[in-house]
Amino acid sequence: MRNTKVIFITQAAVIAALYVVLTLLANSLGLANYAIQVRFSEALTVLPYFTPAAIPGLFLGCIISNTLTGCMLLDTVFGSLATLIGALVTYLIAHGLKKPSDVGFYKGNRAIKWLTTIPPIVANMIVVPQVLIHVYEFPGTLLYFTLTVGAGEVFSCFVLGMILLFALEPRKYAIFRQTL
Repeated sequence: MRNTKVIFITQAAVIAALYVVLTLLANSLGLANYAIQVRFSEALTVLPYFTPAAIPGLFLGCIISNTLTGCMLLDTVFGSLATLIGALVTYLIAHGLKKPSDVGFYKGNRAIKWLTTIPPIVANMIVVPQVLIHVYEFPGTLLYFTLTVGAGEVFSCFVLGMILLFALEPRKYAIFRQTL
């Protein structure tokens, strides 16, 4: 008999670890912080589509990543909260709209898959530019930072995230069966 709590915690821990490793990889290439951010780890923000364990996994991974890459405390707090909000809304889009009579509709609905990338993009486009301006006092306008952060998020969450989502889709029951 499988213990679903242990599986949930294990999945969350693996997702957090992957987030940290991918962020550190992006950081080593100079892409994890500043005005233009292309965190490869943001592709993982589609994982709440598959499992609720991704919500704490992404949040914890972001906290650890921001700490390890030398982000200031307010950046770590608010940046991680943006990731948490994005993950929660992604999960709600993928699972919260379901009713027992609607399962057949949502199960194969491609629109739901494409919508899962929007919450983390929007959350980061709202929060991160504010952090860059008010915490780091980078010179530039809110519009500039919104566009640069948005561009990085679109590439990371939308392009890389959808590649990940479609790669995992055929294997979802083997990987996430205990939390689906």
